[in-house]
Amino acid sequence: MKILQLPDSVRYQSMSTEELRSSFLLESLFAQDTVELVYVDLDRTIIGSAVPSSAPLTLPCPHELRATSFLERRELGVLNIGGLGTVEVDGQSYSLDKLDALYIGRGAVTITFHSSDPSSPANFYLLSYPAHAAYLTTLIPFGNQQPTTIGAAETANRRHISKLIHLEGTRSCQLVMGLTQLDTGSIWNTLPPHTHMRRSEVYLYFDIPATDRVIHLMGPSQETRHLIVADKQVVISPGWSIHAGAGTRNYKFCWGMGGENQVYSDMDPAPIAELR
Repeated sequence: MKILQLPDSVRYQSMSTEELRSSFLLESLFAQDTVELVYVDLDRTIIGSAVPSSAPLTLPCPHELRATSFLERRELGVLNIGGLGTVEVDGQSYSLDKLDALYIGRGAVTITFHSSDPSSPANFYLLSYPAHAAYLTTLIPFGNQQPTTIGAAETANRRHISKLIHLEGTRSCQLVMGLTQLDTGSIWNTLPPHTHMRRSEVYLYFDIPATDRVIHLMGPSQETRHLIVADKQVVISPGWSIHAGAGTRNYKFCWGMGGENQVYSDMDPAPIAELR
């Protein structure tokens, strides 16, 4: 498991493009027949992927966790962004089609990932935080969600937000996870920009054609930078940074948060006219 230590807002001011990318962007998840895990010191986040193709994959327990199983003291959100697959949790199987999610509570011991068709494997995105309480493992079919539509075509940011793991739905200890889909012709996400020091955020951008990109804006509102993001890449956003972006076409992204606060609306606005 790779260990990533995030820079603070002071060091951020003098970082080069490559330094920003190596610190805040995960570029190489979703390798076939591999479970990949990255431990981020910010809120002790673990970000990962599992792409079972030729054989099932079992979630390991890296020695850095000093635990008997991965979820001994953690909880896990799983989102499938690929073909039909199955997640087996302590002998119980859960079928996940594309955009279906699964919450796995603290204390689960054995988690195994399967693909129904090796030629079109499931792509399981993994997001985990420490947990001091155990909640029920729950399948979250995307088709059962009622998305909220915000934004407008006139401002190129009409989008549909589905809350998957949250206070009013599938409960967790501190993990919050959801999905945003932009309409054709809309490119802007998370407008107006904001920060929330009570929790950090992780963005997985996906369904981006190989020739397209998303420009992710980050940093304090008065000193912004950007990251050029490709398909299936992940941005780590600390509490002092805004997180907004624009693509060369519409796209999808999974947002996940962990920290001391699960209230979705807890945001500190950064008005667009005041950005620098």
